[in-house]
This record gives sequence, structure tokens and C-alpha cells, in this order.
Amino acid sequence: MQIGELARSTGVKIETIRYYEREQLLPVPQRTDGNYRLYSPRDVEQLRFICYCRSLDMSLEEVRLLIEARDAPAGSCLTVNALLDEKIAEVDARVNELHKLQDQLRQLRGLCQQPDEVKTCGILMELNRSAEIDKAQI
Repeated sequence: MQIGELARSTGVKIETIRYYEREQLLPVPQRTDGNYRLYSPRDVEQLRFICYCRSLDMSLEEVRLLIEARDAPAGSCLTVNALLDEKIAEVDARVNELHKLQDQLRQLRGLCQQPDEVKTCGILMELNRSAEIDKAQI
């Protein structure tokens, strides 16, 4: 199959496929006499694997490590476990940051219970006050 068909069958843009080739996540494809790329079912499987890993927020380097591990089935999965443990810790940290942000926004929202004139808006006054504090620290 050529690159357009690979793109249609996987939902991945042609530019992205070429990028993954340059990053060596996909093997260099065979070429036709007319210099068109030719892809095998194995390439389709590899591209789907890459896309699924990326959907799990894996970096290109992390995807590369997972491909290497998958391609060495007799090896240890310690690296894979460590990578996932690290990714879980990253997600936990982001979730905690988002909870803090949510708390700040709720607290800020509580400063203006009754819509009134902008000049007396508690939210805007607090934002201005906090911006002045940040400005003084710079």
C-alpha cells in the first residue's frame, strides 16, 4: 500500500507518517520503481501502536523505548514497567496541579456572589491585587 492508503486506513496524516519515518519510529519503507513508498501490514500495525502510545501521552522517546521492548520479546519488561510507573507519577502530579487550580478558581469565583458593577467586582479586584503582588516580586 502507498502512503495515501496508509493514511486513510489509520487516520494518520501523511505529514505525520513521514515525520515518524524521519524520527525512525517507522522503518524506512520500500520504494516502487516510480519512487513511491510502499507499506506492509507490519507497518500499519507499527503505526497504530505508535498512535495508541501517543494517545497515552507518551513522548517520541518513550514510544521508541516501547517499540524496542516489544521487538525484543525475550527481554525483561522492567524498562516498560518503570516507564509506565513514571508516566503514572506524571499524571498524578498533573491531576494534583489541576485540583489546586480548580480550588483557586472556585475561591476566586466565591468573591463575586452577586453580579454588580464591574468596579465593585470581587473577582476583578482580587485578580488586580494578585497581579500587583506578582509584579512586585519580579
